[in-house]
Amino acid sequence: MNLSPLIHGRLIVRYKRFLADIELDNGEIVTAHCANPGAMTGLKEPGMEVWLSVSDNPKRKLKYSWEICKVGDAMVGINTAHPNSIVAEAIEAGHIPELTGYANLKREVKYGKNSRIDILLSDPLRGACYVEIKNVHLKRDDAVPGLAEFPDTVTVRGAKHLDEMAQMVAHGHRAVMFYLVQRTDCNRFALAADIDPNYAARFALATARGVEVICYDCDIDTDQITVRRPLCLAS
Repeated sequence: MNLSPLIHGRLIVRYKRFLADIELDNGEIVTAHCANPGAMTGLKEPGMEVWLSVSDNPKRKLKYSWEICKVGDAMVGINTAHPNSIVAEAIEAGHIPELTGYANLKREVKYGKNSRIDILLSDPLRGACYVEIKNVHLKRDDAVPGLAEFPDTVTVRGAKHLDEMAQMVAHGHRAVMFYLVQRTDCNRFALAADIDPNYAARFALATARGVEVICYDCDIDTDQITVRRPLCLAS
């Protein structure tokens, strides 16, 4: 996924979940939209390098959007609105071997109880494959080195999605949880069961019922974010 030209700055503070004050390189202080409802543990330290996109839409309340931050030598994508597009582009380009061979790809298709599946793959011979995408950016320095974790806060909605995906399997369809790690410094993936034990329990039930799990990380720079390589699920 290509990014519009980004501008560089330093984080002052992230607050009210969706707002961040940032000092640009020219000394100007701006308020940017933070499209991330999570805890953002380790990604909101004052002074850290950040990159913003700029909108020319006059109807937008905030001109700037926070896209990327740098943690040590790693680049981290913090915009949770991007993973669906990143994964869809990778599937269409054939970069996700586990999800190739389908004739059609649709996004945001209604299913379950008042839900929408992120990606619905279908094929006359292979049937339907429901793909639910989760953004992953949690990496705790005091945990296993290189370990990406999900979720970074309690997610009731995420647990509901696991139940609905298991129902799709029961109806004879394929269902895949796709965890996209928007970081460049991870080599494995696990559930943060201590943060949300209910999600971890529902995950165990869903996978036991046939829901598949795929995890990939990303290449990230100030021009684009693309799927890079598969990560193994740590026990």
